[in-house]
Amino acid sequence: MNQPKIFVTTKDAEKLRELIRKAHHSDYRGSDYLKKLAEEIEKASVVQSNQIPSDVITLNSTARLVDQKTDEEMLYTLVFPEDADISQGKISILAPIGTAMLGYKVGDTFEWDTHYSCQGDSLSTRGIWR
Repeated sequence: MNQPKIFVTTKDAEKLRELIRKAHHSDYRGSDYLKKLAEEIEKASVVQSNQIPSDVITLNSTARLVDQKTDEEMLYTLVFPEDADISQGKISILAPIGTAMLGYKVGDTFEWDTHYSCQGDSLSTRGIWR
């Protein structure tokens, strides 16, 4: 699948790089997800927050996602690990789906790895709220 260019705010990129540095000294050390997050940040278009289109998933935005296989809708807010609470729909940026959804916009489809499938799941973005 051809992945579109993703966007990350300058502030989020700085915070995420610091999170990655700290995570190398935690239980996340050596995690494939941590490596994936670092890769996503490096390939992202990093811009000022006022230059981010309103339909792009950033930290602390809520996104309506749709599973391409089952048509199931999910509503998640992307947050830092210390704010994550799945019962409230708050997904950590270090969770596989959190890393995968960062920077995509309404209408984009992206894949994320699951423990249940070697191919991963495809999700499309249907709405963003900040």
